[in-house]
Amino acid sequence: MIGISKLYCGTVEPSDVLRYGALSANLPSHLLQFSADKKPVVVWNCTRRCNLRCVHCYAHSADKHYAGELTTGQGTALIEDLAEFGAPVLLFSGGEPLMRPDLFELANRAVTLGMRAVISTNGTLIDRRTAERLRDAGLSYVGISLDGTEQVNDSFRGIAGAFNMALAGIRNCICAGIKVGLRFTINKRNAGEIPAMFSLLENENIPRVCFYHLVYAGRGTKLINEDTDHTTTRKLVDTIIDHTRRLHSNGQPVEVLTVDNHADGPYLYLRLLRESSPRAPKVLELLLMNGGNSSGNGIGCVSWDGSVHADQFWRHESFGNVAERPFSQIWSDLSNPLMAKLKDKRPHLTGRCTRCRFLDACGGNFRVRAEAATGNLWAPDPACYLTDEEISGGGDT
Repeated sequence: MIGISKLYCGTVEPSDVLRYGALSANLPSHLLQFSADKKPVVVWNCTRRCNLRCVHCYAHSADKHYAGELTTGQGTALIEDLAEFGAPVLLFSGGEPLMRPDLFELANRAVTLGMRAVISTNGTLIDRRTAERLRDAGLSYVGISLDGTEQVNDSFRGIAGAFNMALAGIRNCICAGIKVGLRFTINKRNAGEIPAMFSLLENENIPRVCFYHLVYAGRGTKLINEDTDHTTTRKLVDTIIDHTRRLHSNGQPVEVLTVDNHADGPYLYLRLLRESSPRAPKVLELLLMNGGNSSGNGIGCVSWDGSVHADQFWRHESFGNVAERPFSQIWSDLSNPLMAKLKDKRPHLTGRCTRCRFLDACGGNFRVRAEAATGNLWAPDPACYLTDEEISGGGDT
C-alpha cells in the first residue's frame, strides 16, 4: 500500500511514526504501513458467496452456497487467536462478506478484543439499516468497490444496476457516520475512468480511495493481457498524484492510496526529486520504513474454509488450516520453506531485482504476479515499470 496523499502531500512525517514507538499495537491506522514489527493485517474471506459476477474476482465467487465455510464458533476462535497474537487489523472480505449472517457478531467480537475491524464489500447490500449495524458493530472502515462510472462498472461487475446500488451504499455509510472509501482495480477497460472517480470523491465527500493494480489470480488470470503497459501505468500514477495534489490544494484532503504495485513508491520519490521537492529524503525514509510488499509477513489471509495463505491472491499455496491449528502457530512456523523465504525474500529474488537500489523500499513487489506471468516465483514482477536507469541511479536529477 503506497500512501500517495501521505507521501506526496506531506500528511505523514517519519517522526509521526517514531513518536508512537513504531510498533503496530501502538500505531493509529493511518500509520500501520510503517510499523517496525509487521504483525500481520489479516484478510479473512469469511464467505465465498457473492451476489455479483466480477470479471477480476480472485475467489471465483458465485451466488450459491459453498460447503465447508468456517462456523461462527471457528470464526470466533480465529478472532481470539488473532487478537492474542497481536494482529492489529482484521479485514472481512469475500465473496461478499455481507452475505454471511453472523458478520456483525464476528466484527463486534474483534473490536471488543481490541482489533480494528474493517470490511471490503461491493456495497450493493448496504441499505440504511445495514450501515447502522456496521457502525454499531464497531467497524472502523467500509471499503466499497467501484470500477468506473455506471456503464463501465456494471460491465466489470457483471450485474446491471451494481453502480447505483453501490453508490447508495456509500451514501448510507456516510449518513450513518461510518468512514467509507472507494476501491478501484486498474486495467485497460477502465483506465480512463480515474478522473471520474476523483470527481465522485469530490461530489460525494468520500474521504478515501484505493487504486489497486491488477493481480493475476482467480478470474483475474484471464485479464493478464488487459493489464496496462508500463508507459500507461506511469501516466496513470501521475494522473493519480496530480488529482491528489489538486484536491489537497483545494482544501479537500482525501486519503489516496495505490495498492499491489510497490514500484509506485520509488516512482513517486523520483518524481519528487525531479520537482526538487525538499520532501524527497523524508519520503524515501518512509518508503524504507514501509518495506514494500509484505505477503507472508505483514499481511496474511484466511480463506472461507480456514486455509491460511500469504495473501488473498495466493490461493494455490496453503500453510495450514485454522480449523486444525491456530493462525498464530501457522504464521510463526518457519519449517515451511515458502513461509521462511517470504519472511526474508532478498536472497531468493532473481534478475533485475537483485541490482535494484529500491529493493528495500519495494520488497520485491508481488511474487504471486511474477509466478503467474513467468512460472518463476522469484522472477522480477512484470508489472514493475521502473526503468533500468531508474533502478541503478542514473535517472536521478
